[in-house]
Amino acid sequence: MSQVDLKAYLKFVEGVTSLPSNNYDHLHTRIEELRSDNPFLNPSLALTSAIGLGSECGEFQEIIKKVFFQGKPFSEETRFHLKRELGDILWYWTTACRALDLDPNQVVLENV
Repeated sequence: MSQVDLKAYLKFVEGVTSLPSNNYDHLHTRIEELRSDNPFLNPSLALTSAIGLGSECGEFQEIIKKVFFQGKPFSEETRFHLKRELGDILWYWTTACRALDLDPNQVVLENV
């Protein structure tokens, strides 16, 4: 079995990670570039929606995982919890539409 040198791996990851990911000043500059070059993008809302969608979808997945793989009963309470998570997902989905200056109705129509 090979030895793993996590300090060397840390340096590798740092070296291949983008400047905006590694450094706040570069991130701030990138956000300002995006704001000035893209009138249809709200960076604050885009970040909020992307992080929120990931989190809320993860919460929905966690409930499903527990029902299917860990024996949690699928009760009315579980169904209600899933419903609430779907509402949270919809909230962040709508925030994404706001971030991109998109009409949510048009997004759905495009999908259909």
